[in-house]
Amino acid sequence: MKVLVQKFGGSSVATPEQRLLVARHIERACQAGYRLAVVVSAMGRKGAPYATDTLLDLLGDNPISPRERDLLLSCGEIIAGVVLSATLQGMGIPAVFLTGGQAGIITDARFNDARILRVEPRRVESYLEQGLVVVVAGFQGMTEAGEITTLGRGGSDTTAAALGVALKAEAVEIYTDVDGVKTADPRIVSEARTLSTITYTEICQMAYEGAKVIHPRAVEIAREGNIPLRIKSTFTEGPGTLVVAWQPGPSGVHISRDRVITGIAHMAGLTQLRVIVPDGNKADAVFQTLARNNISVDFINVFPGELVFTVAAAVAGRAVELIEELGLKVTVRPNCAKVAAVGAGMRGVPGVMAAIVTALNRAGIKILQSADSYTSIWCLVDQADMERAVQVLHREFKLHDEDTGEVKAYAVG
Repeated sequence: MKVLVQKFGGSSVATPEQRLLVARHIERACQAGYRLAVVVSAMGRKGAPYATDTLLDLLGDNPISPRERDLLLSCGEIIAGVVLSATLQGMGIPAVFLTGGQAGIITDARFNDARILRVEPRRVESYLEQGLVVVVAGFQGMTEAGEITTLGRGGSDTTAAALGVALKAEAVEIYTDVDGVKTADPRIVSEARTLSTITYTEICQMAYEGAKVIHPRAVEIAREGNIPLRIKSTFTEGPGTLVVAWQPGPSGVHISRDRVITGIAHMAGLTQLRVIVPDGNKADAVFQTLARNNISVDFINVFPGELVFTVAAAVAGRAVELIEELGLKVTVRPNCAKVAAVGAGMRGVPGVMAAIVTALNRAGIKILQSADSYTSIWCLVDQADMERAVQVLHREFKLHDEDTGEVKAYAVG
């Protein structure tokens, strides 16, 4: 049984006209001989009647338990799934709808941000064997005790990836309102290109650094199961971006290692904190205190007598209060942003950091802090310089040039 998993975001299923486009993608995949599991998000964005944020607004200022919040939020995907199933049946395509729990998505009991423990795909497989398109509510699952949970940000992507692995699908297709992964945000870089291929590692890093095409948790699940991902647009017929590993495998894909940098990502809304720690033993107390209060830190540099790191601007005030309660002095630099050059090909290649520093210095952009991993180098800059920094680095690494990735992979239609 040749299985394909497709996921459609909220903007893809928001109107009857858009749902017909979705149905056409499903129809073509069926005609190509695939058995289809289709994961859907809630319809539309905030303001649309059944969007997740709209449902949440119904609560007003009234208190609600995390459990009951999940019950409310799960309704959006259920509505979208039933409506899409009806659309398919109206076109003569046999379809059935399942909630996340009915589809075998078993999670822990961490309401509002649950983790998938396992997928029990027997019911989905049974319907696929009968020739039905199985429409599944994304973003949700069920605990061992039968409680409905939601998976947090990017939850529908995660549902699709987990189903793809459990069903041993040939691929997972993520349909959205863009035509694939770009070399940079096209709203900032007009000449940003759509990449034909990208590695799991690269897209994970870009997602963590601010790119919003797919959630990194979904990529990690697909990578563990060696299931290719393809990110495509619902509204165009382009091939999109194929996400795979470096080396040829079951997907039959090879990615050229010629490109050193694959893309430039960015993240605004950061605050840099400098903490004086005369007694080095207090360094661990700073990080432990922030962790206990669910404040995530990034860009961490530890020096004798000083700690430098960033936090989200929204929690910076609280972070400063907690640190000062420890009797430590904090210097605050608000309105910062992260700009990252991402590329699995940079490993072992000399001169990448030199190129970044030279390009930013030439443009008069001050680097406030920097860090690196084997697939990325990121710099902290003033938020006012963020867009220009993205543009400068995109030009420096000639990312507007033709994509060098080599693709030989499965195709639908």
